[in-house]
Amino acid sequence: MESGYKLPAYELANLIRTKALSPKVLMEEILNRIHRMNPPVNAFVALRADQAMEEAAQLEARIMAGEVPGPLAGVPIGVKDLEDVQGLVTSFGSVPYAHNRVDHDSIQVSRLKAAGAIVVGKTNTPEFGFTGFTKNRLYGVTRNPWNPERTPGGSSGGSAAAVASGMVPLATGSDAGGSIRIPAAYSGCFGFKPSHGTIPLGPVKCLHMTRTWTLGPLTRTVADAALYLDCTAGYHPADPQSLPAPGSSWLETLPHLPSGLNIGFSPTLGYARVDREIRILVERAAKTFETLGHHVEPWKGRLPDVTEAWNEMMNFELYGQIHEDLEGIRPELGRTLAASLDQAEQMTSQDHLQNQMIRTRLNRAMWEYFERYDLLLTPTVPTEAFAAKGPPPARIDGQSVPLLWAVAFTYPFNLSGHPAATVMAGLTSAGLPAGLQIIGPRYQDHRVLQAAYAYEQATDWMDQRPAL
Repeated sequence: MESGYKLPAYELANLIRTKALSPKVLMEEILNRIHRMNPPVNAFVALRADQAMEEAAQLEARIMAGEVPGPLAGVPIGVKDLEDVQGLVTSFGSVPYAHNRVDHDSIQVSRLKAAGAIVVGKTNTPEFGFTGFTKNRLYGVTRNPWNPERTPGGSSGGSAAAVASGMVPLATGSDAGGSIRIPAAYSGCFGFKPSHGTIPLGPVKCLHMTRTWTLGPLTRTVADAALYLDCTAGYHPADPQSLPAPGSSWLETLPHLPSGLNIGFSPTLGYARVDREIRILVERAAKTFETLGHHVEPWKGRLPDVTEAWNEMMNFELYGQIHEDLEGIRPELGRTLAASLDQAEQMTSQDHLQNQMIRTRLNRAMWEYFERYDLLLTPTVPTEAFAAKGPPPARIDGQSVPLLWAVAFTYPFNLSGHPAATVMAGLTSAGLPAGLQIIGPRYQDHRVLQAAYAYEQATDWMDQRPAL
């Protein structure tokens, strides 16, 4: 049998359910790989190795006694350090929360555990998930397994690096502006941002004020992401905006992409910049859908530039989550984060109204787009992974760009609420992954996953692994 760390989660779970693989043997192999691989990558910032081994042993005993385990039976997972795991610190990558040990699981983690997954530890994130690369003053810099001098992206950079380097087959992520898709693209794994409400948020002290924040998986395969959703999607009263689970299995519907779809491809969304090499790779990847029998054509429209509106809404969202602690912790926060929170505190009703008007225009543009097309394809990020310590590129395709245009293709779809995935489009001349983003109509997450799965089956890019 192939080494456990090389196999996708659904295969590992099947092997464990059929007693062809010992959960204890798998967990020991995974922990050994983490101890070997984590020092140069710094994906995991906390481990629960003894507890994970004990839980694997308990699961094995129950299986041998005849118990039928859950769909993620014995699968080791990483959890992003913005999310609670009972008994571990949730630090948010922030110095003031370095000892914030919690006594409960998040809804998402509790559902993954109920499905049989075993939490190995917490993965690194920038402070409060606030940047597109993963670095903080508490745990340092996380590095890209394809090239340790480069970033794996952010804010789910630790999760992406852990999956890409084979430390775990899947890990949790969160995405308010691209924080699943950006690191998945830079790290060469699969990332999916579901429609808002698919996976419940929380529990949190203050309900989220904007419908931009989502939870989702980083995985090696599309099937693993579908299985993850089968285990985590569905309404929970802690999140009043969460949605009922669909009537059918995400995993079972994967092979059923309708034929003859009408797909638009936009390399710029009408305003963004993209490096020439990334554009060539993504255009070539988009044509894969033509070979699958779909119609792909350039979309020459333009989305509203929502950069400032999205940025202000994110600042205000974070302010809402930590405003009760803010005065006491402000001196220990990073300067850029503290300045953003100060800006949020000064926002006026007119600021909020203006941002909602911009969001309304975006909604109209997306409404009109999906009246004509079934899917939208774009680059996931406009450049290859930049330096591990940052900063993001200030020039793209030879021209100066605003700071947030380094991730210009992801945050519009947080503001609009549409499901979006990223698949590997190829490797640059520097041997770094490029990502193709697939966006679908709101609440047609199954369509996005089906398209990603069809692409995965038609190419070998998702089989590529870093040499590290």
